Amino acid sequence: MKTAIRIAFAVLAMAFTLNQASAQGFVLPDMRVTSNAFADGAIIPLKYTSHGDNVQPDFTITGAPDGTVSYAIIMHDIEVAIGGNTGDVTHWVAFNIPSPNIAEGSLPAGSVNGNNIRNMPGYMGSGAPLRERYHHYVFEFYALNANLDLPEGASRDDVMAAMQGKVTAKAAYVGKYADARPAQPAQ
Repeated sequence: MKTAIRIAFAVLAMAFTLNQASAQGFVLPDMRVTSNAFADGAIIPLKYTSHGDNVQPDFTITGAPDGTVSYAIIMHDIEVAIGGNTGDVTHWVAFNIPSPNIAEGSLPAGSVNGNNIRNMPGYMGSGAPLRERYHHYVFEFYALNANLDLPEGASRDDVMAAMQGKVTAKAAYVGKYADARPAQPAQ
């Protein structure tokens, strides 16, 4: 009897929590991201880094809500505080991505690249310098109910501002990396 009461209480508490989230405007679609390049939370292979071939990884997005028109991606290294401020290193900004299937090395036709920290549009692979400490690279994926009216080379801040009110779901994928190149012998 006590077990049945505990289970009933747990179910009611969960329903109350979900109703509270819904009442507060939270929408919790089950959008997920996968990649053949590396597992979520795993080490990013050298091929996908600026120390390697700088190849953009593939991604597949599933579970986006009905009404999703396009996707946006922001990749950043969260381990860096530039100039002692809250900003970090932006490695990749892409938006108006029309498909949930993103092939290795290229974006679907119609996609637009924003600028990375080097003020260049396109993917800039991870490049953490410290061999003994990993940096964490977060790939943020946004499902949007509209395309963004921004040009190629738009900044991360511009993309974030333009997405306000258009985000229908969000997911993240994390890779970690530290300089994996073979050490060079001392001269």
